Amino acid sequence: MSDFLTTRELAALLRVKERKVYDLVAAGSLPVRRVTGKLLFPRKEIESWIGGAGEARAAEDAPAASEHSQPPLILAGGHDPLLEWALRESRSGIAAFFDGALDGLQRAERGECIAVGLHVPEPDGWNVGAVEGRFRREPWVLIEWARRVRGLIYRPDIARPPSCLKDVRGLRFQSRQPEAGSELVLDRLLSEEKMKRADLRPVKAIERTETDLALAISTGRADVGLGIEAAARLHNLRFLPLLEERFDLLVWRKSYFDPPFQKLVTFCHAPAFAARAADLGGYDISGFGTVRYNCC
Repeated sequence: MSDFLTTRELAALLRVKERKVYDLVAAGSLPVRRVTGKLLFPRKEIESWIGGAGEARAAEDAPAASEHSQPPLILAGGHDPLLEWALRESRSGIAAFFDGALDGLQRAERGECIAVGLHVPEPDGWNVGAVEGRFRREPWVLIEWARRVRGLIYRPDIARPPSCLKDVRGLRFQSRQPEAGSELVLDRLLSEEKMKRADLRPVKAIERTETDLALAISTGRADVGLGIEAAARLHNLRFLPLLEERFDLLVWRKSYFDPPFQKLVTFCHAPAFAARAADLGGYDISGFGTVRYNCC
């Protein structure tokens, strides 16, 4: 017999749902060890906790229900066409408020959403550092949604199609809002090319989603922008790939197990989801659901 219990084993022992175990951990009511992002419960300490009427103490110690403990059924953060479609087609009941990855992180801190779409570039990957710095002691989990190809979207009638980022000089460049993850990616790409924002010729208006950026280019309001392949293909635009990014979902752990989010997860394991990703193009969904960071 192992000296440690998993979350599932403890839930079975206590005859409660796993969500209840996570709530007790968040309230500091259970003896627990954190090993490589996983929660492990020392069996002897748990037995003593139960013998000392631990559940009663936990009920007293648990925080009262609040907006943060029961966040609204909203998915905020970065925009993704495949995610937007899946939320709608799965009939999950989860509303979308896509206004940028950084905006989503702020909303998560204020308890205004159950999940956040993220594609924040970091020296050794994506998103983990941004989450760890803000939510280390909060019950959130970071799971992979998809990998996306990002690059330059441009009109097919441009006299000199760009072959690299430096070639956008002189072209009307379509920007996103400052809170968008794509703006962080743009900063990194500019730095790699030893370029500055001043080297761009941005149009005055900003676009707040991937598809709106592509629409601005297809209607002639801009010549080029940094977007994802799926958005370019939706509007029959040319596309120059520059990098692959990982788009993750930061999910409030309790909400992850609730019916709305589980309905979304179940839908994303169906053939229709894979077919849609293939039709849109520029997606790799093979890592969907992989846990990238487990907070708390």
